[in-house]
Amino acid sequence: MRVEELAARECLRDLVARYNMNGDSGRIEALVALFTEDGELEVAGGALHRGREALAAFFAGVARGGDAVPVLQHLRHHVATQQFDLHDVGRASGRCYFSVYTDGGLDHWGVYRDEYCLTPAGWRIARRRVSIDGFTPGGWGEASVRGR
Repeated sequence: MRVEELAARECLRDLVARYNMNGDSGRIEALVALFTEDGELEVAGGALHRGREALAAFFAGVARGGDAVPVLQHLRHHVATQQFDLHDVGRASGRCYFSVYTDGGLDHWGVYRDEYCLTPAGWRIARRRVSIDGFTPGGWGEASVRGR
């Protein structure tokens, strides 16, 4: 494996970690900056959010919750089994498993399926599809999915 490929893989791991850390901490502006200008996010077959303005509105809505979604003191995303495929100098794809812990423990889990693009600001998420494989009944994830 070449040094350039190792560096790209480490940058992609860092990008995924920053996505989760910024999201868990409610730093929406920093979270949205991890996407390309026309970046896309689709969560569990829901609406497609395209562009930084739409992404910011979506994440702000998740952070605010709503009547069906409880306010949390702790939100922690964990990723595992990360796989990255480098297609050329500026394009890559990846997938990884995630699990989410809240005040009540394990809440929901699934898979991130990503497409990445190398920009002048570094690697960014061009498209993220989030599938949810399961959730704890009565938890935050279930309320979020059902509250759509």
